[in-house]
Amino acid sequence: MTVQGLPMVVPAQDLPAQVRIHEVGARDGLQNEKATVPTEVKAEFVRRLADAGLTTIEATSFVHPKWVPQLADAEQLFPLISDLPGVRLPVLVPNERGLDRALALGARRVAVFASATESFAKANLNRTVDEALAMFEPVVARAKAEKVHVRGYLSMCFGDPWEGAVPIHQVVRVCKALLDMGCDELSLGDTIGVATPGHVQSLLAELNEEGVPTSALGVHFHDTYGQALANTLAALQHGVTTVDASAGGLGGCPYAKSATGNLATEDLVWMLQGLGIDTGVDLGRLTATSAWMAGQLGRPSPSRTVKALSHQE
Repeated sequence: MTVQGLPMVVPAQDLPAQVRIHEVGARDGLQNEKATVPTEVKAEFVRRLADAGLTTIEATSFVHPKWVPQLADAEQLFPLISDLPGVRLPVLVPNERGLDRALALGARRVAVFASATESFAKANLNRTVDEALAMFEPVVARAKAEKVHVRGYLSMCFGDPWEGAVPIHQVVRVCKALLDMGCDELSLGDTIGVATPGHVQSLLAELNEEGVPTSALGVHFHDTYGQALANTLAALQHGVTTVDASAGGLGGCPYAKSATGNLATEDLVWMLQGLGIDTGVDLGRLTATSAWMAGQLGRPSPSRTVKALSHQE
């Protein structure tokens, strides 16, 4: 439970009044688990996240089960949660076959997953960056023809475990390609958690200079070096209002071994509440949900806020 009056609300200047949290724990979090989580537990996780006030919850991935066996139950899971009122349930689709499967179940929001670097494109998609973009073009075109919202994920925006530093212009090129093919929004991924605030603001400024509006951008930070909240604040100062986070800090990246967990949704909500920024999320219910999920996984949550608030119960 939360402490009365804490965090104390002290707004800062030039920050958004409201932030939409794009919750990725049920997909990006659980896909990195060694053990497969039962379908009903996943469905209950999504329902509890919705009950805590999250309105965008990435549900699952329609990737071939060979590559992500933890999410092989997408067809079974999606119907169990598709009737949640007022909740967006985006799903990851790697190709046209994945899109077919998602559309057959009534999905209205999908995402494709590109890379800013050649090394990660090869490791994750077994293609070059441009070959991957070419693969996504018909996926995005068909989704838009069906009036389905499309998000474009872009990995390795701030650094790559094989290539090191990633030039900003290289990231901008792929961002523009994704928007040009029809993506409605982009998520800028710090896949191995090496970004720092100045780097974040420089990338966002360069994107704006090249005609990419801030309103089309979200940010997705990992906390490998403890920089996720600082980087999020830098993005908010630039005007970004969509932030990806994972309940309980679940997740990493199965194709980048140096990637640790995502920014914990509870840690993000604590900071945003203190800044007086509306998220619509009940922190107590969210913390209880992540503590419950940690129990299902048999280990404590890495979220600092979950640890702090759970100790007070």
